[in-house]
Amino acid sequence: MSSPDTALLDDLARAAERDGITKTVVGAVIAGADGKVLLLRRPADDYLGGLWELPSGGVDDGETLIEALRREVAEETGLTVTVVGGYLGHFDYRSGNGRATRQFNFTATVTPGERVTLTEHDEHLWADHTQQNQVSTAVRIVLDTWRRQTT
Repeated sequence: MSSPDTALLDDLARAAERDGITKTVVGAVIAGADGKVLLLRRPADDYLGGLWELPSGGVDDGETLIEALRREVAEETGLTVTVVGGYLGHFDYRSGNGRATRQFNFTATVTPGERVTLTEHDEHLWADHTQQNQVSTAVRIVLDTWRRQTT
């Protein structure tokens, strides 16, 4: 699965703007060699507390989707993204402050052997196929797309 090209990333940004999206977020499907996927749990006292999700976070002004993905994975997990792979689709939602938000999702490969160090979440899980059902319906669709592309 090759890295997304600039034209695709530009098209995604234009489509989000056209659709009235005011906040963009990136999410990473990080899989281990055993096919398990890294999930993070939001703290109970946070917006959507207790939800299991992909490593994800907001895109800063002037930052590309790929730059944001690398930064957010590092900030949330301590892991270093070595390769950003294919685009897995997006989903829209309302953020905690009511903004129209679009999350763009990509595969990501991290440096082998690094340990997960959490900063914003209270737990992590390398989830097998069954455990991956703990995520939202939107993330489940992203994971289904990822599985179809890797088989």
